[in-house]
Amino acid sequence: MEKKGLPLKEPEQQVDWRESFQGWGLSWIGLLNNQKGEWWLLAQVVLICAHILPSWSPELLDAWSWPAWLHVSGLMLFVVGLGLALQGFLALGPSLSPLPDPKPNAALITSGVYGRCRHPLYRAVVICSVGVVLAKGSLLHLALFLLLVALLNGKARREEKRLCAVHPDYLIYRSNTPAILPRIPGLDWRKG
Repeated sequence: MEKKGLPLKEPEQQVDWRESFQGWGLSWIGLLNNQKGEWWLLAQVVLICAHILPSWSPELLDAWSWPAWLHVSGLMLFVVGLGLALQGFLALGPSLSPLPDPKPNAALITSGVYGRCRHPLYRAVVICSVGVVLAKGSLLHLALFLLLVALLNGKARREEKRLCAVHPDYLIYRSNTPAILPRIPGLDWRKG
């Protein structure tokens, strides 16, 4: 219905965010046989949760006082990472899956935050982890960060193999878009 020269506007399409948390394919059998990459997810959750452990550094480093500006910078970086994670979640919408295997019939998202990075949720986790390392000044948390980077690298590569099989356009997208963090070895691969 038009009102005095105003064009008819289509009603905005509502996104049902409950769809984001459905159809993941998580199962007890999958946890036993890693059918859809459940072990990658489990390891990721364990490493992320381990970040709440108290700081640990050898006695030699305990004598050195961690500067307050590093604590504050770490907390700020953590908050930035949380914001980036929210952007990634919102951009994926119903295509969201915690597993490296994509949801059946899920759309390939290549715009917005996914136009700048193929794995913005992994980027957010890496940035949050760096924030924790800086805030705590702990060798334990530095080790957790390094393990998390290695794990996310492996999980992302498995995910990309599955995405290439489901979405032929993914090969072009992969060659033009940074993986996790641009120009950082181990976090940006553009060939495969």
